Amino acid sequence: MKPTLAPFPASRLRRTRQSAALRSLVSQNSLSPSDFIWPIFVMEGQDDETPIASMPGVTRKTVDRAVIAAKEAHALGIPAICIFPYTGMEARTEDCALAWSPENISNKAIRAIKDAVPDIAIMTDIALDPYNFNGHDGFVENGQIVNDRTVEALVKMALAQANAGADILGPSDMMDGRIGAIRSALESHNHQNVTILSYSAKYASAFYGPFRDAVGASSALTGDKKTYQMDPANSDEALRLIARDLSEGADMVMVKPGMPYLDICRQVKDNFGVPTFAYQVSGEYAMLQAAAQNGWLDGDAVMMESLMCFKRAGCDGVLTYFAPAAAKLLNG
Repeated sequence: MKPTLAPFPASRLRRTRQSAALRSLVSQNSLSPSDFIWPIFVMEGQDDETPIASMPGVTRKTVDRAVIAAKEAHALGIPAICIFPYTGMEARTEDCALAWSPENISNKAIRAIKDAVPDIAIMTDIALDPYNFNGHDGFVENGQIVNDRTVEALVKMALAQANAGADILGPSDMMDGRIGAIRSALESHNHQNVTILSYSAKYASAFYGPFRDAVGASSALTGDKKTYQMDPANSDEALRLIARDLSEGADMVMVKPGMPYLDICRQVKDNFGVPTFAYQVSGEYAMLQAAAQNGWLDGDAVMMESLMCFKRAGCDGVLTYFAPAAAKLLNG
């Protein structure tokens, strides 16, 4: 039963807003550095970083610089980082074989970071788009993105990452059946403790543009991803996808993008009660950064407000490029 408020003036809802102390006492949600996963981009080379023009403040890092970033994250109390590889067109192929090579840049970064910062959790990305000459998350045959052959490749990719020492695998490809196939392979190859954070409800969004710049996929992509990523008009489908991935062995689930899909986050948490994450994607980050740099918004304030909205919507955590800056503010 919902409580009945006393009539005004006995009930003045502003009373609990009168001071910072009172507002803190009645605050329903809170943010901590432990709520963040920090996505970083890695590239070949030594002791170098390359700015990403469409993502102000974000760089591609060589592995040694990625290790430094991991040490920074750990010192700030950020529990996990997520590695995304930059692959130039010269290294991309139609067979995507580099995706499961033990010596690709992602797997080299996993090993280096684990050696240097063993206590930080390393999440990875499982999809073929950073390695695919066509820029798609799956193999392209006769103009179609094929499902089952792609799943076979994703399994090899997952095993290579688990062998390198990844703690959390993030299948972001949206192929049917890939969670069950990956979980089965992990179990049979003695990786029972590797966690799957599935991008279960990943929408065919226009907010991914800067990310594609960051991983070198913008010029490679032919067509769009609407045959395998979700229609932004749909919400019931997201719940079916979450239920399917959980039934196949996902430990945690992801909604992507974040802020435009808070209603999906809320429905997922209310319906399943499982660890639920959102990805505050590159386009969301770029918009806030651009507005802040132009003096149109208070950058720190909108950063923290945007992150709090994920907690209010039911998320247990968020992948965000703001992770180190937000953690520094939260740490005082």
